[in-house]
Amino acid sequence: MTTETEKARQATKDLIALLDAADRLPGAAELRVRSYELLAAEPGTSVVDVGCGAGRAVAELTERGVRAVGADPNETMITIARDRWPEADFRLAGAYELPLADASVHGYRADKVFHILAEPERALVEARRVLVPGGRIVLVGQDWDSFAIDSADPALTRTIVHARADLVAEPRAARRYRNLLLDTGFGDVTVEAHTAVFTGPAMLPVLTELADKVLSAGAITREQADGWKAEQRARAEADRLFMAMPMFMAAGSTPR
Repeated sequence: MTTETEKARQATKDLIALLDAADRLPGAAELRVRSYELLAAEPGTSVVDVGCGAGRAVAELTERGVRAVGADPNETMITIARDRWPEADFRLAGAYELPLADASVHGYRADKVFHILAEPERALVEARRVLVPGGRIVLVGQDWDSFAIDSADPALTRTIVHARADLVAEPRAARRYRNLLLDTGFGDVTVEAHTAVFTGPAMLPVLTELADKVLSAGAITREQADGWKAEQRARAEADRLFMAMPMFMAAGSTPR
């Protein structure tokens, strides 16, 4: 019988596969590069990537000459990151308690992390603790309540999008980035919106996951889920799939 530990490990591997696929989507690399630009991290400076996952951003920052540290609370994630990027620095830790000294890093980055945090303010207080005076913070994430998906049944699609958002700890964290940063003492806060548009079959796993999660939560019926997924598959095969996902990128600085 499969143990709970094995199930959790497989769930993490499935998540990594999804994240890897997301990293290969059009515009994903450019979005990461933009986040590095906003960090303004010069070679030799230090950056912590919180919720680093399999470690791609840490590796890319390291290639730029930055002393990057990746932190993630998932042991399987950290193991895979260390296997992929053995020269990089990865540590098992969550956003609330980073294994870093006070005022020890010049930059803090969190990409698609704050929507899973029940206490985002607590994470930002920790960010301020580890950042040097004048240090930079960059938050990147999607607004789960704002996904736009073309469908012959817009009412059902709205139900799926909003019900899936309700399963996330902080589904609207991204639209709160500016106020969260201001409320926790960061200055020079800026916000950018980057809308990712997808029209190919690469997003079918994401759309399938939306419907399956909502079905498991009891928000739609099996018939509705199967019909909606079949429509999206047909759209992908006919080059008629459309999904738009707003990504928000906020940046700020600690007081000098």
